[in-house]
Amino acid sequence: MPRFDDQTVLVTGGTGGQGSSHVRAFHAEGANVVIGGIDTGRGAALVDELGTRACFTRLDVTDESSWSAAVLAAESTFGTLDVLVNNAGIQNPPATIDSTDPATWSRILDVNLTGAFLGIKAAAPALRRAGGGAVVNIGSTMALGGTAHYAPYVASKWALRGLTRTAALELGRDHVRVNTIHPGVIATPFIHEPAAGATAPIADFYSPEPFAVPRLGEPADVTQLLMFLTSSDASFITGAEYVIDGGLHLGPALRSEAA
Repeated sequence: MPRFDDQTVLVTGGTGGQGSSHVRAFHAEGANVVIGGIDTGRGAALVDELGTRACFTRLDVTDESSWSAAVLAAESTFGTLDVLVNNAGIQNPPATIDSTDPATWSRILDVNLTGAFLGIKAAAPALRRAGGGAVVNIGSTMALGGTAHYAPYVASKWALRGLTRTAALELGRDHVRVNTIHPGVIATPFIHEPAAGATAPIADFYSPEPFAVPRLGEPADVTQLLMFLTSSDASFITGAEYVIDGGLHLGPALRSEAA
């Protein structure tokens, strides 16, 4: 039996490189999928591709009323909301702290942190009505250390760790589990295309050659971990953080002939 039969999953940033991978996998495993995003054209195309058990809702994660409408769309279309994936995120153009525009700082935190806060706030009552469920926040390995020139993004992802753990404590007795996934360098447009205002993509600065697993990650790598964490197989896991980065944060791996 598919793992997500009779469950409804809302994925934010659901038309992007990672988001669309998550949406397709949940749908293939029997879930009703609510694709949250701001690109209505891509959203409509993804719904057409999937056919039944899929709908798109235009979702600005920084807007509380937009969140209310998304949760309502899930419950009115499919009856319940069982899983929330806070996947939407944006990157700042590289800049030192002293040259970072405060408006950029605010925008990054609004999407990456406040967006997840508003999502949990809006979804919690629906998850309780469903009898429980799961929330997964998509973080970043930049939440595990400092990264020069990316202070807004790093700060947003560090703060997401605390939000996740607090939500796990508050919602655990309601049978709602809350966890975080921290991807490393994943081969998506987010990595291969420059952020707004940047001249080079992040991939230009991260060669996988020193990684213990010497390749860039694929969206499917993250998706498979996400599917586990939101399934009943992970029923005793909450407030946890999963790093999926091919060993990036372990440090450089020596070739066997150099050992």
